[in-house]
Amino acid sequence: MWIVIYVIPATLVLLISIKPDVTGHMIWRTSSDLHTAVCVIGASYLLASLLHHGMKSILHEEEGRELSGLLIIALWLLLCRDSGGQHVGALRLLFAISISMFPFVTWLYIYVNKEMRTSWPQHCKTVI
Repeated sequence: MWIVIYVIPATLVLLISIKPDVTGHMIWRTSSDLHTAVCVIGASYLLASLLHHGMKSILHEEEGRELSGLLIIALWLLLCRDSGGQHVGALRLLFAISISMFPFVTWLYIYVNKEMRTSWPQHCKTVI
């Protein structure tokens, strides 16, 4: 199921890179809007689940990481929605770079922060 959730937006963005004006087509827009809605609903469910269980550090939980992934997908698709044929402005470019760098910056922060590393599960401590 998660593969589908990540493959669909990857395909939609690939289509933009091949033919930028594809965002004007009804099929692309409908697919993008539907997938964005599914991501927002899924993120809402995961957030409610995390809040219900009283998790303190959501990035240590599988649900928290998936929540972040779904929000990144939704924001990225919203950013791409009106990108076809338009001049990319500085604000839109800054937003795209921020969305792209968020996972790496978050990982670096967690990896450098020794307090957060102590609460990692054992399988995460031996990855790097």
